[in-house]
Amino acid sequence: MNRLAKLCLVTGLLLPLAVSAHEPSASPLFQVNLDDLGNREGLMAVVDFLPGVKGVRHRHNAHTFVYVLEGSVVMQVEGGERKVLHAGQTFYETPDDIHVVGDNASATAPAKILVFLAKERGAPPTIPVP
Repeated sequence: MNRLAKLCLVTGLLLPLAVSAHEPSASPLFQVNLDDLGNREGLMAVVDFLPGVKGVRHRHNAHTFVYVLEGSVVMQVEGGERKVLHAGQTFYETPDDIHVVGDNASATAPAKILVFLAKERGAPPTIPVP
């Protein structure tokens, strides 16, 4: 991936999340076209949560798979159950879900998640929802 593509990818991931230094920060790891699935691509990223960090309301318009690498996070989609996830646990969002809670469960320890998105090719990975 060339430097401009990486910059666009990072900007697309971080812009909706990094409104301030007190929100999660995403680092893209890998992106690949999923040609067998039509106009889809897979995107993998690591999201870091500093202690006490709270996410913003958003959606992905993608099948979203989350794996907690370290620490604990609180996850909830609109209309769903609020869940506290610890290292080794997983979470899934459908393309229609609105992510209403994505917070670090701890005020003193960082947390880190691995995210895989199966999304429309070229679409932004995260879309803020008012």
